[in-house]
Amino acid sequence: MKSAFRNAVALRTLLHYHCINPHFHSLPRFSVAAVSSPPSSLVSPSKPETFRFRRRSSPLRVRYSSMTGGETDAPTSMEKQFEDFRVKLDEAGSLRERIRAVVNEIESITRLMHASLLHVHQSRPLSEVLEKPKAQVDGLKELYGRLAEVLCECPGEYYRFHNDWRSETQTVVSLLAFMHWLETGKLLMHTEAEEKLGMNQAEFALDIEDYLIDLLMENFVYSAGLCFLSNEMPRYVVNQVLAGNYDCPRKVLRFLTDLHAAFRMLNLRNDFLRKKFDSLKYDLKRVEEVYYDMKIRHLANGDSAEDNGTQGQS
Repeated sequence: MKSAFRNAVALRTLLHYHCINPHFHSLPRFSVAAVSSPPSSLVSPSKPETFRFRRRSSPLRVRYSSMTGGETDAPTSMEKQFEDFRVKLDEAGSLRERIRAVVNEIESITRLMHASLLHVHQSRPLSEVLEKPKAQVDGLKELYGRLAEVLCECPGEYYRFHNDWRSETQTVVSLLAFMHWLETGKLLMHTEAEEKLGMNQAEFALDIEDYLIDLLMENFVYSAGLCFLSNEMPRYVVNQVLAGNYDCPRKVLRFLTDLHAAFRMLNLRNDFLRKKFDSLKYDLKRVEEVYYDMKIRHLANGDSAEDNGTQGQS
């Protein structure tokens, strides 16, 4: 009985020492049997038991080392790719800011030209109306020269940044075309518009669609260009008739008829340019109505043969 009690005390002592000493695995191993010989009734003589305490390794440490695989120091290919993207996007962003700075100056000049040209609907001398807008043309040419210098830094990417200044260019061409018609009664040619703006370079030229849309411009202030000549003409004709210029409807009718016939030569699809062209037909009809009212009241001037030819074309 005393020997069994001593064995229990020795076992409890060993267990308590393991709890307070974390380095218990480095100590020599003891056998409970070496402390005292228990009775044969409690311990089997054929299989003496030895208590061993082993320290288990942490599974998180093994799993983390297998996941990293020793590649944490070297940058991955994904990081290199997005670093290149960041550099290219920063360069494109700075280039767009420079383009936008020039475009803002172009837009401010076009607002001044627009405000001056609105006086054409009043009874003012034409030379007085065109004086201020014509003085701004040289400034526009200088700004487009600066814009060409910026775009020359990225050769071959003209249409990548085209939308950043396309709308303002269409407005500029529409103003120039209207001024040219007021002076000469003729259409501003594509090459003439390029010459006025200095856009006759190989890498920096006036887009053909921008020129055509300018001819069919719906609003004087906003984008699209030659369409302005058709949309603004009916208002111009009515105001000129009220001012006593009875020959104006005939001249405008001939011009719009020729312009409409020229656009008929193009294979226009169902896009923005086609919608603008459809508005030309309604503007032509409005001018025809004004001219018809002038004819039945015997207020229209001009030869009858010339008038008949104009009506046949329409």
